[in-house]
Amino acid sequence: MQAYDAFLLVSFGGPEGPDDVMPFLENVTRGRGIPRERLADVAEHYYAVGGVSPINQQCRDLLTAVQAEFAAGGLSLPVYWGNRNWSPYLTDTVRAMAEGGVRRAIAFVTSAYSSYSSCRQYLDDIEQARAAVGPDAPQIDKIRRFFNHPGFIEPFAANADAALATLPAEVREGAHLVFTAHSIPVAMADASGPGGGRRYVAELTEAARLIAERTGGGSHPRTLAYQSRSGSPAQPWLEPDIRDHLGELAKSGTEAVVVIPVGFVSDHMEVRHDLDVEAAQSAESLGLAFARAATPGTRPRFASMITELVRERLALPVAQPAALGTMGVPSQVCPADCCRYSPVASPAHRAGEARGPARA
Repeated sequence: MQAYDAFLLVSFGGPEGPDDVMPFLENVTRGRGIPRERLADVAEHYYAVGGVSPINQQCRDLLTAVQAEFAAGGLSLPVYWGNRNWSPYLTDTVRAMAEGGVRRAIAFVTSAYSSYSSCRQYLDDIEQARAAVGPDAPQIDKIRRFFNHPGFIEPFAANADAALATLPAEVREGAHLVFTAHSIPVAMADASGPGGGRRYVAELTEAARLIAERTGGGSHPRTLAYQSRSGSPAQPWLEPDIRDHLGELAKSGTEAVVVIPVGFVSDHMEVRHDLDVEAAQSAESLGLAFARAATPGTRPRFASMITELVRERLALPVAQPAALGTMGVPSQVCPADCCRYSPVASPAHRAGEARGPARA
């Protein structure tokens, strides 16, 4: 007998038309004191692509692939989808699950790492949605983190090899692999993992190492940089910023870079704008040949990883290894104090933020 009677995909959400853009950005930044004019600046990034974030369609495509994987693997689980910041909202989805008779669901969150914003906040979102629905809400168990799972690492390495092949032949051999992830406050990074184990940077570093070893014969130099900062200049955030880092690489004689957005599951707006537009423009101005690796979210291997993680949670046989590298298989259950973080809003923070809100 299966321990779960439904599968739930939980994601960030994004606008699906021009009229959605400002309400979506207001949802994302509620309580952070960001001036409306700054939101309007960020909104222009969406309007430039028709006001539609790619993330919702990517979630639909992922659900379709997961359903096919479940059927092929003998898992009979109806699938649901709920977002943090846009329709379908998580609370509405949990209510629909309750009305459909779901009593216990397994949830996959589109984030691979430990930190408040990438793990704990989703756990809190799930509990808040259950509380809003009431006593009939199903129990929802979040699937563990998957930063070192072969279904995450191997598609990234294949995509990095494909990006490497697009560089001019004369600079390809010496190309530098630049891994990027969302910058977060240093205090949040320090608090990530059980007991404040600084797991966010450690897990990113491990994932980058595993991908680099499988890219271009493992011969390319690599570094980890950060992108999409959305915090007060008065508050320390993880550095170096990707654009600053490209400048340092150019000064050191690097001629080509492959940027690998290791911190992300899908090619949403923070990838397509912050890397494909801003970082690419910086590279061009510096005379760097530039290529960007795709994220793994559209690869069949990534969808099969989700099936493997569900089977693992159900204690069913899994053909593939559960983890690569030296950090082992992450815990199935996060301790109650794991990744807890309470930001303190400084006057500069309340007045407005450095580069604007996170987006997807």
